[in-house]
Parts: sequence; C-alpha cells; structure tokens
Amino acid sequence: MSPDYSDGVGLVAALVATIIGLIFAFGFYILSSWFLMKIFDKAGVQGRWRAWVPVYNFMVFCKLGDLSPWLVLYGIGASILLSWLPVIGQLIGVAAFVVTLLAAWRVGLKLQKEAVWVILYFFLSIVWLGINAFDKSRWNTAVPAAPWAGNAFLGDRTVWAGIPSQVPSGGFPSNPVTQPGYPQAPGAYPPPPAGYQPPAPQGYAPPPAAAAPPVTPPAAPPVEPPAAPAAPPAPSADYQAPTVTPPPAADGPSIDFGGEPKSDDKA
Repeated sequence: MSPDYSDGVGLVAALVATIIGLIFAFGFYILSSWFLMKIFDKAGVQGRWRAWVPVYNFMVFCKLGDLSPWLVLYGIGASILLSWLPVIGQLIGVAAFVVTLLAAWRVGLKLQKEAVWVILYFFLSIVWLGINAFDKSRWNTAVPAAPWAGNAFLGDRTVWAGIPSQVPSGGFPSNPVTQPGYPQAPGAYPPPPAGYQPPAPQGYAPPPAAAAPPVTPPAAPPVEPPAAPAAPPAPSADYQAPTVTPPPAADGPSIDFGGEPKSDDKA
C-alpha cells in the first residue's frame, strides 16, 4: 500500500469524523435551545430568542439558577487562555461544567424537582432539559436561598430587562434543615427541652434543705365581756303598792226542797 493511499484514507476518516461530530453538535444545539426556550417560558423570561443565542442562553440559565451569569464568560475566557496548559485547562473546563450543574440544581428546585435530579443532569443533561421543558411543573421562586447567595462572586447581582428577579416578593423562606423543628436523623436523640438540667451522678444525694422554722400565728386581740344590764331603780319612800280588788264570788244554784209541784189547771 502506497503512502499516498494511506494518507488519503486518514484524511477521509478525519473528515467523516468531523462531519459526524458537527452533526451531533448541531443536533445538541437545536435540542438544548428548544428545551431551554420552554424552560425560559415557565420562568417568565421575555423574548424566546434568548434561548437560541449560543453562550448567552446558558448565561440566562445560570441567572435563573441564582448564579452570576458572568461565570460562564469567565470559564470560557480562562479555558481559551489556559488551554495550552496540560492540567489547568482541563480543570477550568470541569469548573465551568460544575457551574452549570449548580444552576441546574437551583432551576430544578424551582420546578419542583428533588436534588437527586442533578445526577441525571450530570450524565444526560439533554434528557434533564427535555423532562423539565415538557412536564407539568410550574416555576416557583419560593425556595430557600442558595448557599452562595451572600457571596459577591458567585451570587447573582445582575439586573437584566426581560428576565424576572429570582428573589421572592416576601423574601426567601427559611431553610427547614437549619430550623429547630427539623426531623431528627434515625437513631438520634431528641434535643433536651428548655430549662433541662442533667441528672446528678449516681451515688450522690444532695443534702436535704434545712426545715423552715414554724410560723407563729399572730396573737388575737383581747375581747372585752359585754356589760351587765343596769339594775332597776329602788322605789322611793312615798311609793304605795296598788290595791288589787278580788273578783266577786259566783252565786251557787238555788235548789227548792219540799215545794209542791205546780199542776196545770184543766178546763
């Protein structure tokens, strides 16, 4: 086999591989842009064209995920400038993917997805985008604040027209993991109640408290006896007792002894 033939076969194989790679890249771009457009519609983003602009669409995606959109540009610029370094260039590419992974976690929470869905994005991001684009989930910003919300470098501080703010109107709700009422892990002891005092060591008995002295009731005030009734005044020397007249004696019945009975004269 001549060297010219071998070089020609290699060029053809490289050209075919390049064409296949471009087809897959173009297909990924079409599908990912379409899915991002649907997700942006759920989030209330104005202008569907934002999902079809390369690089910018993932900047909007990071902004919806509570991350600074400029991190995408930082990663692309650093990878271009430092790509000639054997290890650092690859690490920058991994860091850029981690940024989109964190954004996917936050976007998934706002679409009622659990944190474990990030695993699907890690292995098949296009499938993750398709599920969130066409399921019946609704956009809800009432989720706890991101752990990096207070970081000026990672947190989103930008305001872009047509992209709604991701801060809820009433503020971020409290994180249940950091609240006292969060469920305990299996096998964990519940926290002691307020005012709880640990029991004394075994074998130790605190001395009994001294008995309180008896309380003497206050003395009752003396009670004076009631005064005796006044004696009637003595009669004077000229006093005469009233004369009492006895009642007259009753007359006894009159009995006629020896008298003849009177008879009626007959005509």
